Amino acid sequence: MSEIVVEDKGGKKNKVKRLSTRVDMAPMCDLGFLLITFFMLSTSMAKPQTMDLNMPSRDKVSEAESSKVKESQAVTVLLGKDDKVYYFFGSASEEKIPDLKASNFSPSGIRDVLLQRNAEVAIQMRDLRAKLKKREISDEEFAKKSVEIKSSKNAPTVIIKATDEANYKNMVDILDEMQICSISRYALVDITDYDKELIKELENPGSSMLKK
Repeated sequence: MSEIVVEDKGGKKNKVKRLSTRVDMAPMCDLGFLLITFFMLSTSMAKPQTMDLNMPSRDKVSEAESSKVKESQAVTVLLGKDDKVYYFFGSASEEKIPDLKASNFSPSGIRDVLLQRNAEVAIQMRDLRAKLKKREISDEEFAKKSVEIKSSKNAPTVIIKATDEANYKNMVDILDEMQICSISRYALVDITDYDKELIKELENPGSSMLKK
């Protein structure tokens, strides 16, 4: 409310008139829409963090071929208790005991092992991500070339097995390592008694049933 005093020509003061004030909000609406439009155009939208899912191939493969993994490219990872990780290269059998080694989930642990094994693919994926960051290629081109690079014949095949002592976090961590190391060929397989004996022999030499 405001008070306005009006004087007549004779110099006499009239009675004080009370006039109501009114604020026009229409310009504020226009300003609000301008601000919303500005922030929408100047702010980059956050992209959802997703994990690539590799679907099985539709090509028919015989049972013998599906269970056969090239020995020079095979890496077996065993998840143990207390966040321990064990790994060996090639295949394992009673006639040929593999060289099992212990590791962990640190950057210098199993990740370093997988990156060295997948060095060729990792370097190509690093260069491809750099091109995407510089917008030299589109998202569609990046996705297409990623599949081609990860499907290289020289890429390793990782076989993941978890013991009963391993926890759910260990499984999530090792799957994260597959993405970090750009490994697309991996499989989750049930652990065998032979694998458990390998871990037992490594932790306590001479305590397992393995034949020397």
